[in-house]
Amino acid sequence: MLYDCRAVAERDRGVAAAVEAVKSGELVVLPTDTVYGVGADAFTAHAVNALQNARGSDRRVPPPVLVGSRHTLDGLVYSLPKAARELADAFWPGALTIIVEHSPSLQWDLGDTGGVVAVRMPLHPVALEVLREVGPMAVTTANKIGQPAPATAEEARDQLEYAVRIYLEAGAALDPAPSTIVDVTGDGPRVLRNGAIPYEKLRDVVPDILAVES
Repeated sequence: MLYDCRAVAERDRGVAAAVEAVKSGELVVLPTDTVYGVGADAFTAHAVNALQNARGSDRRVPPPVLVGSRHTLDGLVYSLPKAARELADAFWPGALTIIVEHSPSLQWDLGDTGGVVAVRMPLHPVALEVLREVGPMAVTTANKIGQPAPATAEEARDQLEYAVRIYLEAGAALDPAPSTIVDVTGDGPRVLRNGAIPYEKLRDVVPDILAVES
């Protein structure tokens, strides 16, 4: 089912349908501030499996997690490094993914995480509305492996078809640049992938951050 979230009434129905689907362990496609993502409840193992199967991705590669508020990050980690807190405060919601050590007590099965997880708070009102209702979601780009990342929900539906219960359309993604990825699990913060947020802006907030290794 595809809902056009550019119309207010249909957006309300679509968000409600997406929330119900996620809570039922089903998949939804939703807009983010980069490209469209396909997501599932991060704490429902069979839903995360369905997510990986829908994309044809390797079960051993854990999906990133999207959250609906900055404070949710505190609940996912045992201890949040100072650099992670400063970066999240500066760039969330936005195109910054932060890799942190997740709390060992979390009841989730994202794959072979090695104790770490990539977390982001997207800058898109539809995504945030869903995330604030359902909590952390395992979300990755809404495409089959080897296919282009979709800029619309319609494009995502062409690839994923009936594997997804709800598609939320919000028009073409405004900035398809990928998120910048920063790892804070080591001795110091370092950029793993250059993306929408340039290194210079990151360094303004965390002066000792290391650039991508060439």
